[in-house]
Amino acid sequence: LWVVMRKAPPLPFLPAEVHGQDVIIMALCHTGEPADGEACLEKIKSFGNPHGVHAGVMPFASWQQAFDPLLTPGARNYWKSHDFTDLPQEMTDTLIDFASKVPHPESELFIAHLAGHANTISPDATAYGHRHTQFLVNVHGRWQDPVDDEPCRQWARDLFDATKPYAAEGVYINFMTGDEAARVEEGFGSNYERLAAIKSKFDPNNIFNLNQNIKPITTRA
Repeated sequence: LWVVMRKAPPLPFLPAEVHGQDVIIMALCHTGEPADGEACLEKIKSFGNPHGVHAGVMPFASWQQAFDPLLTPGARNYWKSHDFTDLPQEMTDTLIDFASKVPHPESELFIAHLAGHANTISPDATAYGHRHTQFLVNVHGRWQDPVDDEPCRQWARDLFDATKPYAAEGVYINFMTGDEAARVEEGFGSNYERLAAIKSKFDPNNIFNLNQNIKPITTRA
């Protein structure tokens, strides 16, 4: 389950009078029996009167593509993220406050629930080692005009700083932005040295150096 706080986008299953208003979107995926998924959906719908519902049985690839219309190429983006083991009330109050001040209608913040089977796997079994993480928050600044660069980036940075006191060790590597090279080791945690040794063996010249780069031990500054 992803809880998304943002301005309501102009999606066809939302009434026009809601577009541009503050909303909470629950993006959910149930991979078991459809009837069990329907029961979960009924619980979520009981929280209030939803403005719109777009849920049903579909191929997993279709679910993955569901957000593509909101993420077309060409926009300007700035992301910040923390991992959490708990979501205390004072922090969720902070998230709600920042969500009410999004600097652009395309900006949003996500709360993802990660706990479950992923937390039963040994931290050193894969590259991803933060098996203690229960939640993550991703601040997604997104806008179109360069004139909005500074306010949108600052909103993301301020939210990142305001939630840092509640954060757990670690960060999900895919939600780190381009200026966070210093956090790569934090992103891989206790697995970083092992991955750096593998990189040194198979890519000693760091040819594969884009995204959040693990530098070979031989090329570290």
